[in-house]
Amino acid sequence: METQIIELEKKYWQGMENHDYLMVKKLTHFPCIIASKNGVQSVDEAKFRKMFESGDGDKIKVVNFSNVESQLVGENTAVLGYIIELAIAGDKQKAAIKCACTSTWIKENSSWVCALHTEAELVHQ
Repeated sequence: METQIIELEKKYWQGMENHDYLMVKKLTHFPCIIASKNGVQSVDEAKFRKMFESGDGDKIKVVNFSNVESQLVGENTAVLGYIIELAIAGDKQKAAIKCACTSTWIKENSSWVCALHTEAELVHQ
């Protein structure tokens, strides 16, 4: 089960990388909670779409996905943490950034969806 959650997280990032809103939406529980350098917020589907579409200027590229820790908390809840390295596609001038991320996945209507995601940019890479 934990392997399935890790693969779903990677699929989520693939959707972000490919700017595939429908894939990302399908993998998201609404409202979801997002915590990042911009603070903490509960995001409904309309706000999520607006945020997703506003990020169209810079296309991210997933460089690396590592140090994955996952745990099945119950039959319908899983948590994971990992390090992700991201670059701006086509921009070799900007250095890739590394973030420590966590996600909480819940089983809803027999499908796994992400209900909480956090990102913290690593200072010492």
